[in-house]
Amino acid sequence: MNINNRITNLFKIKYPIIQAGMVWASGWRLASAASNCNGLGLIGAGSMKPELLDEHIKKCKSATQKPFGINIPLMRGDADELVNVTIKNEVKIVFTSAGNPKTFTGLLKSKGLTVVHVVPSVKFALKAEDAGCDAVVGEGVEAGGHNGADETTTMCLIPQIVDAVNIPVIAAGGIADGRGILAAFSLGAEGVQMGTRFAATLESSAHPNYKRHVVEAKDSDTVLAFKKIGLVRMLKNDFATRSKIAEAEGWNKEQLEELLGEKRARLGVFEGDEIEGEMEAGQCSGLIKNLPSVNELFEQLLSEFDSAKEKLFHN
Repeated sequence: MNINNRITNLFKIKYPIIQAGMVWASGWRLASAASNCNGLGLIGAGSMKPELLDEHIKKCKSATQKPFGINIPLMRGDADELVNVTIKNEVKIVFTSAGNPKTFTGLLKSKGLTVVHVVPSVKFALKAEDAGCDAVVGEGVEAGGHNGADETTTMCLIPQIVDAVNIPVIAAGGIADGRGILAAFSLGAEGVQMGTRFAATLESSAHPNYKRHVVEAKDSDTVLAFKKIGLVRMLKNDFATRSKIAEAEGWNKEQLEELLGEKRARLGVFEGDEIEGEMEAGQCSGLIKNLPSVNELFEQLLSEFDSAKEKLFHN
């Protein structure tokens, strides 16, 4: 892969491959490993208190001299504290998600940070551009975790966002190998963000049970649940099955919120509870067959990309 575009220039990286800032899986070890491979690693602040984020930033700085960033879900009640910790530690890149990009983009930009917002639609991509974001991540409904209400797929979403905005677009959702990266570029994206594929690596802080479920997953082993209170894609298990049954039975918003609770993602991803945990993962799980180190994964992705490109243009 030899790509020099607006994304590689924006983040000062060699490869336009971003490791998503996932809750409970993306600590300093994963982020620094991805950055050391000349991609962009993100620390997932969504599962961290401000003091823990501070610790992870310091450890990440000790582990890499390359650029890395922080993912901050704006729905967090302490999002302002997470932003302040990021600014205080002089991290230069922030990805925001799950909220209004206008909330902190002005402040972050005034401090010299590069700001990217994750969006599920053209409407929100335009709002991010208007807010002053430097780029957007267009995330299709194939992605693990929380998804957009319109359930638009990556294949349909990315070219529409590319046509609508002037800032560079990063594709996310359903990308797990070099073929997917090449496909994203053909849709007009200038980078890719990969979550589930990086969650299933040695450096990920996800529990071994979670990683095993990802590797063992087949094409139909994820479900999309909790449509009344915010879509969540997760691996099938007892909790996921009960969630779908509850929806089919017409449970109301309050009942579903009680069923979901506050610690389900931690229980599934970090603690490895295979029965009661919410094991957030994308549909690309069916493509993931190994548990490599991040360095091995980058070698694999780059080789797959070059092979797919060669096959496409020389057949």
